[in-house]
Amino acid sequence: MTGSSRHIPLLIGLGVAALVLLGRIFSLQILDSRYKEDASRNATIYETIYPTRGIIYDRNGQILVGNKVAYDILVNPREVQAFDTLALATVLCVEADFIREKMADYHRRRRSIGFQSVTMLRAVPSEIYMRFDEVKYRFPGFRGQVRGIRDYPVNAGGNLLGYVSEVDQAYIDRHPGEYRSGDYAGMTGIEAAREADLRGEKGYHIYLRNSHNQIEQPYNNGLDDKEAIPGHDIVTTIDATLQQYGQQLMRNKVGAVVAIEPSTGEILALVSSPGIDVDMLADIGKHYSEIAGNKYKPMYNRAVQASYPPGSVFKLVNGLIGLQEGVLRPDMMYPCSQGYHFGAGHKLGCHSHKSPINMEESIMMSCNAYYCYVLKNILDNRKYDSVAEGLDHWREMVMSFGFGRKLGSDFPAELSGSIPSSRTYNRAYGKGRWNSTTVISLSIGQGEILATPMHLANLCATIANRGHYFIPHIVKASEGVEIDPRFYERQYTMVDTIHFPKIIRGMWRAVNSGPGMGGTAWIAHVDSLDICGKTGTAQNPRGADNSVFICFAPMDNPQIAIAAYVENGGFGATYAAPIASLMVEKYLKGSISRPDLERRMMDANLLSRVRTN
Repeated sequence: MTGSSRHIPLLIGLGVAALVLLGRIFSLQILDSRYKEDASRNATIYETIYPTRGIIYDRNGQILVGNKVAYDILVNPREVQAFDTLALATVLCVEADFIREKMADYHRRRRSIGFQSVTMLRAVPSEIYMRFDEVKYRFPGFRGQVRGIRDYPVNAGGNLLGYVSEVDQAYIDRHPGEYRSGDYAGMTGIEAAREADLRGEKGYHIYLRNSHNQIEQPYNNGLDDKEAIPGHDIVTTIDATLQQYGQQLMRNKVGAVVAIEPSTGEILALVSSPGIDVDMLADIGKHYSEIAGNKYKPMYNRAVQASYPPGSVFKLVNGLIGLQEGVLRPDMMYPCSQGYHFGAGHKLGCHSHKSPINMEESIMMSCNAYYCYVLKNILDNRKYDSVAEGLDHWREMVMSFGFGRKLGSDFPAELSGSIPSSRTYNRAYGKGRWNSTTVISLSIGQGEILATPMHLANLCATIANRGHYFIPHIVKASEGVEIDPRFYERQYTMVDTIHFPKIIRGMWRAVNSGPGMGGTAWIAHVDSLDICGKTGTAQNPRGADNSVFICFAPMDNPQIAIAAYVENGGFGATYAAPIASLMVEKYLKGSISRPDLERRMMDANLLSRVRTN
């Protein structure tokens, strides 16, 4: 083969490679628009248009959270040219050193900032913004931005509503592709729970920039701009008037009140005290340290996050289980000699009242001894091979009321509480080394039982419904906003419906039997409302006992079920019962017939009783 012929394959190979390369270049530059778009992006800048955040309404159409205009000053560090720092500081009413420090920080972070604009000043007064707008041409790279911030026309439920704040890097990382620096999101409460509905969808303007990174004109005459899509409005289940009233009654007290509409599971009021004033929510960044440093922890939503011993209101659960298990009948009489005596000189004490008593009277008088007998009969039932087996079945029935687990509400950060099992006591005492009297404090809602005020309100709604409940929820279905179908489903307990009226009669007598007849909740009585209730006094290792009360009304057509829990409030009838009954009266009648009681509750200050360390 000659030398020239040997080069022919090499030339052919080079020719083929050149054709492939030319074809690829043609495809990239002519056929595939993605690369043209990428190239154009290098010459464009995107200006974000923030959507209007959805409005939050109460159940009656009253605005709880709206929007108002705020003015920010932004800067794109790469567009900034030499400028008069003192002149800009004068216009913006800040110190010159503030601007110098900001610009130095942006320079240090120039890699991460890139070509983005960053917010230098937030929520400046309108007059400052207008003054800047008139002279901004003198400060290339600086511009103003108008955005919406939250407005609170009604002081109803700071903890309930939650707050909106600028996202940090950790939040951005948890929501990849959804947020970037400078964006805002709901951080707590309804704002967080319904963030996806409320936030809307961002839009943008696209501008061309020259080789000096200066904006020249809209890109493609603005045809590729995207309009922002406003967020969906949210209609809550809350009654703003009732919520405000509950906050007033709980002022200067630590605890919570939860009110539910039994027929739907809709939460009418969710009060956590001390709470966050809505004026602080509007500028949470300014007040965050103050709120976080408050020794009474106002950001801690006690309605769903505090696990308390339920106390004597839990006797209702044990009574219902006893009826279902066949170890209790309404006519059964048990004695009480200042309490229940067991073992070698042991006693679970009780207040003085007539003895013996039947089941209705035991609820009316809140007898401890009666329910010690009831629980012992449940656990020692011969159909079980052991007390441990009896306890575990008891636990299963208790949990069917929603205790010992999260109820599944749409409100964030809900806790599960705690209901002990046989394993709890096997670990503490050893297997087979404990019996029904070892755990006798469970009979009156003490010991290892813990529940949130939400659990207690749900118990009350369950009794009002004669054996079922709807999962408590705080958002109603509305245009563009759906709620989970589970909120429409009845949740049945393991106790037959026929047993509930027997318990309800005792609750009615507790409220509507005069003081001379032993009704522990007589203070909650309101003519014509047929309130049914149960007091509780829960032992508290951190000071005075906690005051507890649950009630619903009216008896035969329940429209509201409520639980009040006041830390260090003493007897259930001292604070919890008056507060709950006043809220019931306010909701059902629209006015109060007991102004002296109302004033006494509003004026009471129990903060000095609360241990905060």
